[in-house]
Amino acid sequence: MILSLFRRNTATQPVYAVYSAIVAQSRQPRFYADWQVPDTVTGRFDMISLHMALLFRRLKAESGPQKQFSQAVFDLFFKDMDRSLREMGVTDLGVPKKIQKMGNIFFGLLAALNAAMDARDVAAVEQVLSRNVFDEGTGPHVRALAEYLLAEDEVLATQSPDQIMAGAIRFGANT
Repeated sequence: MILSLFRRNTATQPVYAVYSAIVAQSRQPRFYADWQVPDTVTGRFDMISLHMALLFRRLKAESGPQKQFSQAVFDLFFKDMDRSLREMGVTDLGVPKKIQKMGNIFFGLLAALNAAMDARDVAAVEQVLSRNVFDEGTGPHVRALAEYLLAEDEVLATQSPDQIMAGAIRFGANT
């Protein structure tokens, strides 16, 4: 009976698969070694957030299964962030405040990134990254990450929402 609490049911397996793929992609060494994303808790949160934003852009829908799937992945993301904060020693009283702050940061990043990416404007994407990831830093590494995000957006556009919601998301612009 107790073990059933730790099993994923078949409805959540695709959610876990997609979130796991996002986390794995976000851990690519080039982001930290080559493109100077800070290899910190915040930098890793930023990279997961950027890849989550790409997923949400692909599954934009007002209602229905795409919205439900996106919400399930979002919920898992913040459940994972909650777990990570607790493992780092944040107190029970501190976790909700930090999670709320992380949520606000994520939604701000998502809104700014969507506007820049909808325009397919690499300079605007660079500005979003400079403000949100690189602490106002600039340089070729910011451009490289901006170009990467635009390329991954195109890769995800070739994948059907049904394919993604079945748990088969593919990143690949330059993997």
